Parts: sequence; structure tokens; C-alpha cells
Amino acid sequence: MEMAMTRLSALNHLFVSVFLHNFSTFMVTPAITDVTMSALCPGQDECSFAIYLSGFQQAVVGVGSLLVMPMIGNLSDKYGRKAFLTIPMSFAVIPLGILAYSRSRNYYYAYYALKTLTAFFCEGTVHCLSLAYVADNIPVGLRASAFGVLSGIVSASFVCGTLSTRFLSTPVTFQVATAMGTAALVYMRVFLPESAVDKSLLAPIISKGEMVDPQENNGIVNSANRQQVFKNVSSLDNTIFFLKSSRVFLQASIMAFFGNLADVGLHASMLYFLKAQFHFDKDQFADLMVIAGIGGTISQARPDTPYFFPIL
Repeated sequence: MEMAMTRLSALNHLFVSVFLHNFSTFMVTPAITDVTMSALCPGQDECSFAIYLSGFQQAVVGVGSLLVMPMIGNLSDKYGRKAFLTIPMSFAVIPLGILAYSRSRNYYYAYYALKTLTAFFCEGTVHCLSLAYVADNIPVGLRASAFGVLSGIVSASFVCGTLSTRFLSTPVTFQVATAMGTAALVYMRVFLPESAVDKSLLAPIISKGEMVDPQENNGIVNSANRQQVFKNVSSLDNTIFFLKSSRVFLQASIMAFFGNLADVGLHASMLYFLKAQFHFDKDQFADLMVIAGIGGTISQARPDTPYFFPIL
């Protein structure tokens, strides 16, 4: 028991980093609908153009994440989780900073374009790399509990972020979100220890060729080796190969796809529906999200989950 608590408590810096990052990300969710409507259709409660833009963004980001996330995960196996956590946590701050400065139409379009591009590296990447970090540092028998605690912390950040939005003005919301995102990045870089790099992993699980060990030649990776590394990282072909070779992985992927399809579709349309039919603003959106988030936090990080309280 004591050893298990010690191992889990070693993840405290990761949990703090994830909490701050998701706090920053989630607190703008209730406000972004009002900002979008004000920028694209000022003075209106209905705007089909805003819904189309949101749907297009979700589709593009989904395809981009499918291509980019396997590559980032594969490279993080070789060079460490912390190094590649820096990428999405850095990029996530940039769009928020634009709306923190101004929410006029031109700035919103700049936010939209950068958000779409940066989401290739940010959408789900922090959570996936965090799970990988947990798996690197926690033995198999405790991983389920550790994953549950991590999910509970994400849900808690959702509750805290949306609740704070309820009491802040829209400009201050984006300013605080930018500051929290920056704080998460700085905290992670300063305090989070690098996860152990698996030096024995000379070839990824789905690679058709051998990877070059970055530790060779006293840690110096020449240009030829670097080209070989990027040549062999996971691509769309390798991802398809993995889906074909593992029936369990294919079934889990299908479940995740349809589950997220329903969640994203409902979320993208529901906020605009409530805006059009009931004239909701960010405060009412935040109230609904807090209620849903509290239920998620309780279900994923229950008080009877082993080691939950000692970690916090």
C-alpha cells in the first residue's frame, strides 16, 4: 500500500500540469459561442454560418489529428513524454491570446485559422501523452486506478474552469485562460521530470523498419539519422495496418469513434440551439456544463477509488 501510494504520488506534477492546462482550455468553452455569434452575426441569436464553420473545423481537426497524433506518440516513445507535451501545451496558448487581445471579426478569423491548425497538435494530445506518462511510471496493477484519477482530475478541471467563467466577463475569461495556459506550460517544464525513455524500443510496434537509436554516437543525432527517424514514424498507412492487425484495437477504435461522433455532434449543435431558442449566454452555458461536469468528476474519481486522497 505504501509503495503504491509513493508511486502514484510521484505523478503529482503531472496532475497539476494537466489540471492547469485543461482549466485553461475548458473555461473558454461556455464563452466561445457568444464570441462567435458576436463576430460573425452581430445582434443575432441564429447564425447558420457559425454552425457550418464549427462543423468544418471539427472535421478538419479530426482528420489532422488522425495523421499527427500517432506521429507524436511514436516520437515521444523515443524522446520522452515531457518533450512532446511541450508542443500541444505551447500551441494551445496562441489562439487564446488572440481573443484575449480582441474579439472583433478580423481577430476572430485569425483565432479560427490558428485554432484549426494548432488543434492538429493539441486536440487530445495532452491527454494521450499524459496517459502514456502514467503508464511509464506506474506498474500494471495500479494503472487502472491511476488512469481513473487522471480522468477525475480532467473532469475537476472542467468543473472549475466552467464555474470560473460563470463569474468572469468574456474579456477577462480569455485573459485568465491565456494566463493559466502559460502557467501550465511553465509549471510542466520546470517541475515535471522527464519520463524514462525506452532505449530498448529500437522499432515501434507498428513500424515496418528499424528506428535509429538517438542515444547512439553519444546522444548526437546526425541529419541522416534524423531523416530515418521521421521516415519510420507512424503514418496513416501504419495506422491502418495496426487497425487491421489487432481486432481488439479495431473494436475499441470503432466504439471510440461513434462515441465521440455523438458527443461532438451534440455539443457543437446544442449550444447554438440553446442560443437560438432560449437566448442563452455564457452564464447559462456554464451552469449546464458545471452540472454535467460534477457528475463526471464524481463517477471518475470516486472517494472510494484507492489512493485518490493521498495523491491530492
